[in-house]
Amino acid sequence: MSTDNVGCLYIVPTPIGNLADITERAITVLRSCDAIAAEDTRHSGQLMQHLGIRATLFALHEHNERQRAEQVIERLQRGESIALISDAGTPLISDPGYVLVQQCRQAGIKVIALPGACAFVTALSGAGLPTDRFSFEGFLPAKPQQRRKRLEQLVSDTRTLVFYESPHRITDTLADLMTTVGSERPLVLARELTKQFETYLTGTVAEVQQQVLSDSNQQRGEMVLILGGAPEVEHDDVNPAALRTLNLLRNELPLKKAAALAAEIHGARKNTLYQLALEQDNQ
Repeated sequence: MSTDNVGCLYIVPTPIGNLADITERAITVLRSCDAIAAEDTRHSGQLMQHLGIRATLFALHEHNERQRAEQVIERLQRGESIALISDAGTPLISDPGYVLVQQCRQAGIKVIALPGACAFVTALSGAGLPTDRFSFEGFLPAKPQQRRKRLEQLVSDTRTLVFYESPHRITDTLADLMTTVGSERPLVLARELTKQFETYLTGTVAEVQQQVLSDSNQQRGEMVLILGGAPEVEHDDVNPAALRTLNLLRNELPLKKAAALAAEIHGARKNTLYQLALEQDNQ
């Protein structure tokens, strides 16, 4: 496909569910490339068969990317053009490919990224939460202690937060959200996007948790969680004495308990003191 001596690496999004969502440009590139690097060749082979594409597929995934990248670059330097795809959606978004793209850039090989399907962008655009500022956090840690620690680090973030989550962890993650950010933060669970059973569950953290726990069908499929950002804290409204008390109590008590006691002593809002303390920690 390339007319130069050096080939080109194409980053090609594939459908996240509905096969009709693949673009004409993506199909043209996949048909024209010398080979396709796929996360799972068996899975992607079914899509290629559906599209009538007979290009050679080879595996490039998180376990072999560093070793395979060198071979891919050698092929590109010989003038071949190669497409990189993931199992679904846009490559590199919580999927392999970063190492290969970085090494191609360093080697002076042309990289062309095509626009296309992406689960978190689709979910965010349909969630009804603020989109002017957001942070995509990918998958939370699988281990409970690490997951809660990560959520605690994000508690004071005022941006909309977007996560991917797996069905077998969704109830645990919702429980951890209740513990860390509380029950009243706005939350949307987007499930099975573009597929037959596409669903958006909306409400507070507590309300979404209840919907998921009361219906096992809501615990299935590919999931995106969109969490409303923390409320902006007005520093001028905080009693300086309450903040001093909080900082003293923190020397002996966990932050949540210290915030609750300082709020009770000074008649302040517990959540406001808690958010301020987190902001201090992040400075």
